[in-house]
Amino acid sequence: MWPRIADRRPFVAALAGLVALTWLSLWTWGASPHAHAHGGAGGVYISLVGWTVMVVAMMLPTTFPLVALFHSFVRARINRARLTATLVAGYLWTWTLFGLVVYAFSQLAHAAIEQSAWLGDNLWVLAAATFLLAGLYQFSGLKHLCLEKCRSPLAFILEHWHGDGESEEAFRLGMRHGVHCVGCCWSLMLLMFVVSLGNLVWMLALAAVMAVEKNVSWGRRLTLPLGVLLIASSVAFIATEGGV
Repeated sequence: MWPRIADRRPFVAALAGLVALTWLSLWTWGASPHAHAHGGAGGVYISLVGWTVMVVAMMLPTTFPLVALFHSFVRARINRARLTATLVAGYLWTWTLFGLVVYAFSQLAHAAIEQSAWLGDNLWVLAAATFLLAGLYQFSGLKHLCLEKCRSPLAFILEHWHGDGESEEAFRLGMRHGVHCVGCCWSLMLLMFVVSLGNLVWMLALAAVMAVEKNVSWGRRLTLPLGVLLIASSVAFIATEGGV
């Protein structure tokens, strides 16, 4: 039997407070000397900490429906808080692994820029390519498959939560949801590296777009127009910077 959805305002308020704290941390981080640190083991650590905080700020709100619904599923269990935290940990773990991939590619990109004078003088090429990739991905079958999974939290929980091996299953549930969330939003997250990683206005705008796309009733209607806009932005980069 499906659980009755109880009043979840205190729980949602706590999640909202956590997200607000991470946005404050991002603002503080952007003003610190560590914001632009990179390279070496210390650089990896600093980058991953910043990435994880950014994921909590931008992506956790997009998955509020699933987290709150799972909390309702386990509300009768004495360890419900730990299970919900384990679910969130699994979700963040998936995004952290993706962060490692992003960090590796960013290091390769920096190395390529340093070794190529032409690329260093034409960074707009990378911007145009990123916008084009993000725009084309909006039309892909994988994008739509992952988006539908993210937009159906009840079905997702019913498919993957059986209540056996509680903590392990909660962690796997969070990881699986994180995989679909990455599959839905990875290309949009990469756009931050084009405009400015520390631009909070840009980050808020992207977070709002992803939240609407995943959670609002008409959100799926945003996917294709957004793809057209991103492709048009790529063409604009080529036309203005490339002298076409």
